[in-house]
Order: sequence, then C-alpha cells, then structure tokens
Amino acid sequence: MNIFSFKGKFRILHLSWFAFFLSFMVWFNFSPLLASIRETFALDEQQIKLLLILNVALTIPARIIIGMLVDKHGPKVVFSVLLILASILCFFFAFAQSYQVLAISRFFLGFVGAGFVIGIRLVAEWFPAREVGTAEGIYGGWGNFGSAAAAMSLPALAMWVGAGDGWRWAIAATGVVAFIYAFVFYFLVRNNPKGTTYFRPKKLGAMEVSSQADFVLYCLMTLPLYLALAVLAWKISPANLNILSTTESYIIYVLLLAYYSYQVVKIYSVNKALFDPEAKPIPDFHRYAFKQVAVLDLCYMVTFGSELAVISMLPLFFLDTFDLSVAEAGMVASVFAGLNLLMRPAGGYLSDRFGRKIVLLTCVAGLAVGYFLMSRIDGSWSVLAAVGAMVVASVFVNAGNGAVYAVVPLIKRRMTGQIAGMVGAYGNVGGVIFLTVLSFVSAQIFFITIACAALVEFLLLAAFLVEPKGYMYEEQPDGTIEKIALH
Repeated sequence: MNIFSFKGKFRILHLSWFAFFLSFMVWFNFSPLLASIRETFALDEQQIKLLLILNVALTIPARIIIGMLVDKHGPKVVFSVLLILASILCFFFAFAQSYQVLAISRFFLGFVGAGFVIGIRLVAEWFPAREVGTAEGIYGGWGNFGSAAAAMSLPALAMWVGAGDGWRWAIAATGVVAFIYAFVFYFLVRNNPKGTTYFRPKKLGAMEVSSQADFVLYCLMTLPLYLALAVLAWKISPANLNILSTTESYIIYVLLLAYYSYQVVKIYSVNKALFDPEAKPIPDFHRYAFKQVAVLDLCYMVTFGSELAVISMLPLFFLDTFDLSVAEAGMVASVFAGLNLLMRPAGGYLSDRFGRKIVLLTCVAGLAVGYFLMSRIDGSWSVLAAVGAMVVASVFVNAGNGAVYAVVPLIKRRMTGQIAGMVGAYGNVGGVIFLTVLSFVSAQIFFITIACAALVEFLLLAAFLVEPKGYMYEEQPDGTIEKIALH
C-alpha cells in the first residue's frame, strides 16, 4: 500500500478521499460559524436547533438513493454531479437574505452527506479484497476530516475577510472549491480499471434479495430509517421544540408512512419472482445472505452512530464535569473524532491482515468497555484519567468504522453502493437514537446505553456474520460468469 503514490489505483484513492473530504466540509461548513449567522439573522435558540436538525434530516434517505444511483450510473458521474449541486446550494445558503432561504438550502444540503457512499463503491472497484479494508479505511478516515477542517479553517477565513459578511464568503469559498473539484474529479477518475467490468444491478429502486425470508428482513430493516426521520420530526413538533404545528407534524408522519409503504411495494416489485412458483430459481452464484447486510447495518449504528452522538455532547460533558474553559473542553473532546484519521485506516488494515469477523468482534467488545469506563467518569476523576477512558472508547469506535466497511464491498459487487448506502444510513439512525436517549437521561446512563447496545451487537455478529472467503460471482453482459476473489 504505497499511499504516497499518485499512480493507478492510488490516484483513484486520493482523488476519492479528497472528494469525500470536500463533501463533508460543505456539509458542516455552517457549524463553526453559527455565532456569526445567529447575529446576522437575530436567530433564537429554536431557529438554531432547527438548522442543526435540517442539516442531517435528508442524509438518511439520500444515502439510500445515492447508493442506487452510483450502482447504476457509476461513481464518476454521480460524485461530480453531487459536488456541483452541493456548491450551488452552498451559494444559496451563503447569500441568503431570509431565514426561510437559510433553512431550505440547509435542508437540501443534507444530501451532500451521502457523498461517502460513492467512494466506497469506487475504491472497491480498484483495490483487491486483500487491500480493500485498508483502502476503504483511508478513504473514510481522511475524508471524514473535512468536518474538522471546516471547524479549524472557516472561522479564521471569515475573520480575515472581515466582520459582518465574513461568514458568507467563508461558506461560499467551500462551494467554489467543490464546484471546481467536480470537474477535476470527472476528468481524472475512471469507474473501474481498464479490462474489468463495472457490474450494475439488474433492477433499480431496491436491492435484490435471495429468499422470501430475506425479503421480510429487508422490509423490517428499512423501517428504522423512516422511524429516525419521524423522531427528527417529533423533535420540532409541539411536543418538543414547538417549531411545527400539530397538524404539520402529523402531515410529516403520514408522508413518512406513505413513503415507507411505497418502498415496501418497490422492494416487492424488484423481488416479486421470489413469490412466483413458476419463476426460475435464483442461480447459486447470484445468491447472498441479507443477514450480512442487516448485521452490518446494526454494527455501524453502534460504531458511527455512537460517534455522531458522543462528539455532539462531549465538549459540554467535559465542561460541566471538570473545571475547564470552553476552549479546553472543546480541544479535549476533539480527540475523540480526531483519532478517526488513524484508527479508521487501522481498522481496515487489521481486517485485511487478521480477518474481518474477529476484528469487528474485537472492536465492538472494546467500545463496550470504553463506554462503560466513560459512564463512570465524574468530578472525582482526574482530567487525564477521563481522557484515557475516552481514548479507549474512541480507538475501538473508529477502528470499528473501518472494519465495517472492510466487509461491505465483499458481499455483492454490483450492489456495493446500495449496501454501503443502507449501512451508512444506519450510522445516522444511530446518531438520532442515541441523542434522543441523551435528551431523557444523564450522560452516565447515555454511555451505559451505548455499551449495552454494543454487547447486543457483539452477540449478533458472533451468530450471524459470516467471514467473507473464497469468491463472489457476477454475470458479464455476454452471460459469462466472473469470479471475484475475496482473499
């Protein structure tokens, strides 16, 4: 793995992680500038909270949709178009003159968080199974740093431009870079190496499954994606932030129920041959176990979902627990996400080296221990000991993120984008679930809840995850079968 090379597959890796880096920078470009935005628009606390919720609301369905599009049309086109659309919406947000435009553009900007899914398929096309975990870890770990880069650079850029409208030009700058890079990406990237086939799904709209039992499990696993959106709607309903009216809240709930019902119909439409006794049986080489997808969904919910929730509350947790300044608490808490740069690639590398199931089991068990230690933190602890417990949890959480996506590309090549999208969406679901738990309980109970969820996931992994080995098979356009090594 010559990561300092810019030739062949390594050029694709570097171009991919930087595209992901930019998508996350655009997605989170407003967070470090919220104080200036609040002053410009005289926002109250509820309006700020609504912006934060809107920023993540669309990401859950967007990851599913982008996964389908990347499998059908290829990463080259989809990532380029996503960056261009994101840049345009970024300009609308940067130069908005009313809160309505600010909120609408931020809601639609939530889809840029789905950019992560695109590179998963692209990297999997270029790297063999023995290296794909490491490559996906580098892609995810370095790309994720885009949000931290926004937090570190944009306030300084806004100050350099000047007070008042400085935040507008700082945010617009990220849109300009994304727009330019969209064309760089398009002209320098290939979907797959020369001489290989980019396998595409036979049907679009839902994943193909291999049995009636898998059909039922697929429908069940789709439901939490819509429940998470319902929770976000509840947060801005009269029962919580009181931003929406009761009628508006119920309209959203009905629309979510209708769309879930539509999705079930779509899943049936793609897989209706399973229920036709006269249909030809699915060839063995097309079969895969959907339980593999389901258990990875739940695993990413625990790893990345808990990371999303914990990094949102850690600065305030350290501030309230210890005698620290706001800057000190923020710096200490930033270590949790910062370890992603190193540990996500490490999780992928260890999966390639020692086996994917054993590494996932170790990561999930380790993060359970880490969160249990964090649940014991109180004012009697030293700051150093508290940071040590946090680092234990962070090491296993971030390595677990990498280990999950070391498995995803090895399930079914032609549906890698859709599988990556669903697994990624469950990460956001986890963030919504754990933050909702935190709104009702203490920080200590919050950490214990995550630890218990990790223990349940450990048992599910042990029981249902099958170590990828041997070969997977895909059908060429001419009907010949290609063997793709999983080792």
